Amino acid sequence: MNIYVKKQRWKWLLFVIAILIVFTSLWYTTRLARQIASDEKQKVKLWAEAVQRKAKLVKFTNDLFQRLQTEERKKAELYALATKELNRSTDAFPLFALQVLQDNTTVPVILTDDVGNITSSRNLDSAVANDPEALKKELVLMKSLYEPVTIDWYKGRKNYLYHKDSRLFNDIKVVFDSLIKSFISEVAINSAAVPVIYTDSSRAAVIASGNIAPLKINTPEKLRQTLSAMESENTPIEVDLGEGFRNYIFYEQSTLLAQLKYYPYVQFGVIGLFLLIAYVLFSTSRKAEQDQVWVGMSKETAHQLGTPLSSLMAWTEYLRSTGTDESVVNEMNRDVMRLNTITDRFSKIGSQPTLHEADVCEVVRNAIDYLKTRTSKNVNYIVNIPEVEINVMLSVPLFEWVIENICKNAVDAMDGKGEFKVVVTEVPEGVCIDLSDTGKGIHKSKHQSVFKPGYTTKKRGWGLGLSLSKRIIENYHNGKIFVLHSEEGKGTTFRILLKRG
Repeated sequence: MNIYVKKQRWKWLLFVIAILIVFTSLWYTTRLARQIASDEKQKVKLWAEAVQRKAKLVKFTNDLFQRLQTEERKKAELYALATKELNRSTDAFPLFALQVLQDNTTVPVILTDDVGNITSSRNLDSAVANDPEALKKELVLMKSLYEPVTIDWYKGRKNYLYHKDSRLFNDIKVVFDSLIKSFISEVAINSAAVPVIYTDSSRAAVIASGNIAPLKINTPEKLRQTLSAMESENTPIEVDLGEGFRNYIFYEQSTLLAQLKYYPYVQFGVIGLFLLIAYVLFSTSRKAEQDQVWVGMSKETAHQLGTPLSSLMAWTEYLRSTGTDESVVNEMNRDVMRLNTITDRFSKIGSQPTLHEADVCEVVRNAIDYLKTRTSKNVNYIVNIPEVEINVMLSVPLFEWVIENICKNAVDAMDGKGEFKVVVTEVPEGVCIDLSDTGKGIHKSKHQSVFKPGYTTKKRGWGLGLSLSKRIIENYHNGKIFVLHSEEGKGTTFRILLKRG
């Protein structure tokens, strides 16, 4: 079996195995990535639910805070009413009013007359209550905090009751503020590593953000685009702080989750790149090794031919001196010189040959003339070569070798019987040489393979001729050689293109 057929089968087998390995790896990593992504989404979901629950807790705390504030206001109003009743009547009701006044042990209050003079105070710090100047400052503070409770005193005269938040209420407020700060911090720095933006009710001001690049929110336009993208992915979490205040938490999938989506494809790309680099390196290494083998074999062949060739040249001279038929001696001498040319060809493989300007028409014509006398008489040679000179840079011995290789392959393909046609055409960039036969033809899929070392359809062939021909034309002469067209059962045409010197 041809080694390239085996090689092709092995290539396909290894390719299929590689594809199976890659796709198995891709399938597994994709499955793993999806599983991790699912876990990540679950974490994000749990985080979102936790945020929503804490937002409800914040709302509840705020509502409780508002109710306490209302209750303290009511206490102040009740205190004012009790004060009024206590001074208006002497019946049993004042006992109740007195009880109300005594029960107010938390709300700081200051009572003034209609001209602003302080008449009494309650639940103030003793240092403030006993210092008239401090008491006036405390009154100014209370006036800035809440509207006074008006007491209709007597015949149009009014007293005013001022109050502020109790110490208990202030302590609760500190706790509430701490809760709000903690809530915002936990939203921005979340365990799920979710990119998040916490905005006010207008969605235009960022209260806090976390796990998101500052450049994505540094302008109003970028902020709108980022929020729009987040909202398209997840519904914003609404944070109701009471009294019409609603803030919003926008979030999207984590960076890790986004990366996991593309990880399998990145992995596939890396594996593909690695295989490509490995293939190129191994191919280059293999080609370099083949080149060394070719060069070594060629040099050794030239060396081995040298000794018997020298001896044959001496024998032809001896035969001529003994009176042997001159035509026989001349023909032998011609073959000896041909062997000398072949030796010269082999010696040039592996080193850059010296090119000289030569008439390609004459070189092709001489090569065909030589081959005519040494191939089957049943091969009809058709030579269409112009009589004008077409000069190109050539290594004549190596170029003749190319013509011989193609001609001999053609004769073998025709089984020694058929038509071999040579057409030389001058083209603007140089010269075109078409070599056609009426042999078995080459399948289209093998047009490139025929030039590879070792490719042959002959039982005893080595598959070296066309490989050497390609090397000579393309590497040494900077030309091109390729199958112009071929049809199985009808023949093949090879084309050689050479540039002008």
